[in-house]
Amino acid sequence: MDVTSQLEWHPALKDPTAGRSAKPRTSGLTMVIDKGLGLHAFEDLLETSSPYVDLLKIGFGTTPLYPTDLLKRKIELARRHGIAIMPGGTFLEVAVSQDAVGAYFDMIEAIGFDAIEVSDGTIELGREERSELIRRGRDCGLAVYTEYGKKLWGPGIDTEQLLETFMEDIRQGASLVTIEARESGTDVSIFDANGKCRDEELHEIVGIIPDPKRILWEAPQKQQQVHLLNALGPAVNLGNIAPQDLFSLETLRRGLRSDTFHLGRCRRQ
Repeated sequence: MDVTSQLEWHPALKDPTAGRSAKPRTSGLTMVIDKGLGLHAFEDLLETSSPYVDLLKIGFGTTPLYPTDLLKRKIELARRHGIAIMPGGTFLEVAVSQDAVGAYFDMIEAIGFDAIEVSDGTIELGREERSELIRRGRDCGLAVYTEYGKKLWGPGIDTEQLLETFMEDIRQGASLVTIEARESGTDVSIFDANGKCRDEELHEIVGIIPDPKRILWEAPQKQQQVHLLNALGPAVNLGNIAPQDLFSLETLRRGLRSDTFHLGRCRRQ
């Protein structure tokens, strides 16, 4: 008998917060951005970290650059591990600008993606066209994640416009609405040029959105992840996480790291 297979860490050691739920989760979601992992690196990522990943995005417009067989293999592996996988929203923006939306959806379905991201970070997308893309994704049986924010706006968010967009996106069938922060996390959205969070704006957004659990915050930097976890709790949804930062983020969520150690103290209170 393999005794090691029966070993299990005490719950208070594995998750001092006692709040981390198993997949499939409805909160505390983590979205990873894949900017070009090879198959072996991808397999290693899933072998070590799949319980901690809920959503995986093939970054930007990299989707058509992969050999099709390799891309299909990555999609199959992600789905096998209970991870929704989608192309980056910029790729759909390319499809819109090139009048190739039909071809985009044909390939998305044929290759096996189970989710898409609808965004207008670079192009202008009217409300009706945005809604149509959401509905089309849902009609294809895909989960739809939308994104709010322009990549070149600089810091600051029009909260009233965000609320209108959030409400309508959810009404049309979006699962979550992502707050744009790019892969850099600097000088965009709620983050300033140094990547620090603008707390007044953060709390204004949380206060105006009727269901903050339907918001996913892009937070590629460790300082941003720590700040949002401390401000909004370990069940906050975080995205644009680099593969090499997954374990780091999971320890932060569970109070297994100095920066969020206090989150685990409430278990004893």
